[in-house]
Amino acid sequence: MGNPQRFFFEITCLKVLQEQHFRYHLLPNNLNQKGNHMETTLIILKPDAVQRNLMGRILTRFEDKGLQIVGCKLMRISQELAAEHYKDHASKPFYPGLVRFMTGNPVLTMAVRGIGAITICRSMMGATFGSKAAAGTIRGDFGVSNSYNLIHGSDSPAAATRELGLFFKAGDILEYSRASDMYVYDSTGSKPE
Repeated sequence: MGNPQRFFFEITCLKVLQEQHFRYHLLPNNLNQKGNHMETTLIILKPDAVQRNLMGRILTRFEDKGLQIVGCKLMRISQELAAEHYKDHASKPFYPGLVRFMTGNPVLTMAVRGIGAITICRSMMGATFGSKAAAGTIRGDFGVSNSYNLIHGSDSPAAATRELGLFFKAGDILEYSRASDMYVYDSTGSKPE
């Protein structure tokens, strides 16, 4: 049957971990119990990232950073969706080529969550063009083109809300706990950091 003391110890440790996890659990899209703001942002791995087989390597970077993937789907962007998503660029000379590129092959869309997720993701992406992006960033490590830049990320909370609404419908973005959150954010102080 096993050692009863060891069994008791394991159950006690599990209860302590669960208590700590729920006490410090970060409430998505909201202020958590300690006052930090969770953000959910849209990330799109563009057709060049998908065609170059970089999806797993890029997604892993976000997870390795401690961010949570709460929605993910491989899809083809329709002409209508591209027009709505890129409507702010409609008058620019690169717009027709951008829409053609984004609708020509599949993309991977992700909803990524964490404290300060928008800023963190944009820093991880690097400068817009791979030729100018710093080493260690996604574009700096995987891109050299001044046209194909692998990835899109929302640039503000308002943009994230709008863009997530375009690419994900109700129920597509999940709420779930991760035991690792207590090791991602230091919750020993007055608020998680």
